[in-house]
Amino acid sequence: MMRRKTALSIAGSDCSGGAGIQADLKTMTMNGVYAMSVITAMTAQNTTGVRAVQEVAPAFLREQLDVVFEDIFPDAVKIGMVPSAEQIHVISERLRHYGAKNVVVDPVMAASTGSRLAKESSVKVMTEELLPVSSLVTPNVPEAQILSGIAIEKREDMIRAAEVISSRCHCSVLVKGGHISGDADDLLLDGGEVFWFSGKRIENPNTHGTGCTLSSAIASNLAKGYAMPEAVQKAKEYLTGALAAMLDLGKGSGPLDHAFCLKKP
Repeated sequence: MMRRKTALSIAGSDCSGGAGIQADLKTMTMNGVYAMSVITAMTAQNTTGVRAVQEVAPAFLREQLDVVFEDIFPDAVKIGMVPSAEQIHVISERLRHYGAKNVVVDPVMAASTGSRLAKESSVKVMTEELLPVSSLVTPNVPEAQILSGIAIEKREDMIRAAEVISSRCHCSVLVKGGHISGDADDLLLDGGEVFWFSGKRIENPNTHGTGCTLSSAIASNLAKGYAMPEAVQKAKEYLTGALAAMLDLGKGSGPLDHAFCLKKP
């Protein structure tokens, strides 16, 4: 029998379905891999903001990780919202223990609505423990500034920040440049080589879950065996399609249409 490629999402639950675990599972499925999940937190949120966050106990987080890795070993792992340093300790230790591969970290520090989702103490632990066991980290410009300590105002700054993060954390870095460029141009630093991915900015106010979607699509492509630059390129194409579908739900910044592919013949 053919073995299906698999991917695991370690992230928080978004009950409105647009981001977090829910977005990851949809994205992974639409990108052709079997999707699994380990939940770090439950959030009460919708398109207008986050109302409450309930963290999962570190001991139970560890149990979730163990039962997945012991039975269906994932070909790739995507990590999103991890609100506490204690949880990062657990995840980092378990990934090392199992020799996890193709680990993509979306360093979720705040929701797109501006609500804080991770404690400041988590950043140091993420940099020292989690990123060194990862293949790729995908910060946006504000997150890249926090991780690198460099103010980013132009493309050259994106390169410098990526170099600092990669040097400190020993992983590839994808800096998402949507905050500074007219178009959605992203920078990948992989194996010391710089790759630019240009993207046409889509005038769609509904962008809830874009970071989750991109990182999950990258992880899916890595699980299928694509090299890092091609995995990123294909993920950006999928994200562009999900945005261009112009789904319009909710009273705030709504979700993407993760299943836009199903509308095509």
